[in-house]
Amino acid sequence: MGGALTKTSRKGPRLVALFLLGCLFFTYPMLALFNVRATLLGIPLLYAYLFGAWALLILLVAAVMERRE
Repeated sequence: MGGALTKTSRKGPRLVALFLLGCLFFTYPMLALFNVRATLLGIPLLYAYLFGAWALLILLVAAVMERRE
């Protein structure tokens, strides 16, 4: 009405994309790839993958939320 331009936020679509990436990371086919009798620095590979994927998602969400528009 007043002619003011509204700036659309890109955070929403990026967060949805990260949610879908998280769904991909934690579905059975991906988990089955790492469910083997191997270790990474003494940690079972599946546990290392779960921790690494979770940490990566947290870092990506933090980067999206802290980014100035």
